[in-house]
Amino acid sequence: MKEFGGYIELEKNRGELLHSKAVALNCGRSCLVYLAKAKKIEKLYIPFFLCDSVKNVCDRENIKTEFYHTDERFMPENLSLGENEWLYIVNYYGQLGASAIEKLREKYERIIVDNAQAYFQEPVSGVDTLYTCRKFFGVADGAFLYTDTRLDEELEKDLSYDRMRFLLGRFEKTASEFYGEYVDNNRLFKNEPVKTMSRLTENLLRGVDYEFVRNRRTENFRLLHNAFGELNKLRLSAPEGAYMYPLYIEGGSEIRKQLQQKKIYIPTLWPYVFETCGEDSREYNMAQNILPLPIDQRYTTEDMDCLVREVLKCIN
Repeated sequence: MKEFGGYIELEKNRGELLHSKAVALNCGRSCLVYLAKAKKIEKLYIPFFLCDSVKNVCDRENIKTEFYHTDERFMPENLSLGENEWLYIVNYYGQLGASAIEKLREKYERIIVDNAQAYFQEPVSGVDTLYTCRKFFGVADGAFLYTDTRLDEELEKDLSYDRMRFLLGRFEKTASEFYGEYVDNNRLFKNEPVKTMSRLTENLLRGVDYEFVRNRRTENFRLLHNAFGELNKLRLSAPEGAYMYPLYIEGGSEIRKQLQQKKIYIPTLWPYVFETCGEDSREYNMAQNILPLPIDQRYTTEDMDCLVREVLKCIN
């Protein structure tokens, strides 16, 4: 029987989800496991320029893997897929638009697009596409998967209430005080089974002002590109609702250390590259020297101007 009375819980949000037509799951890894089982994937080609989570999922699910290189436009080298073999495409910083993905589908047919860094990019029709929520919004988990194949299993619903402390703490105090709990939460998904999205995460996502987030991220990306475009070794397009601004510059690793002293925390994405690639490889250099600068909805035009000044001080 439904409970009556007692204290009031979090308010229920009634806004629309951005990816309401997708399969709502607990994390990005679960999207890949879901696809692997539903599509009976036997082998997956994955880029060197990637974290170890995809490789770990494949090992756990007994899927063979083979690494491939990407060019300066983040496009894969020429490959040949066999039966039940798939190509895993990462949409780095949202730089692969719909036309590029269409060409990849025409060429390889069996592709999976990882839009973890392109939350506001619509999926290409007929292409299995996954999105994760934690990189864009203040939630502890959550992912969406577009696919034409359904997994014939009854999935447990996830629970998120016990993962929220680092988010609540960050809201009222500093990120550094709760960083350890944030890292622990990320590690939690390494062995999590496939579950559907929790009611709590769905509720929080229904409260997001997506138009505001999209516009703020887009504008902040353009502001940084105006400031750094001529210095940047990457030739970038400006995606709608961008993830971060990737500033690729020689000496980026040293600049990252200097910025940290100013309490400007710039992550090293995909450190797994340092284990799988040689120091003379493009992937190694990019992982070391790309500075993913924050441009998300927390930051105003004045914040971006301040960030530009501090980065330029370190460069000069």
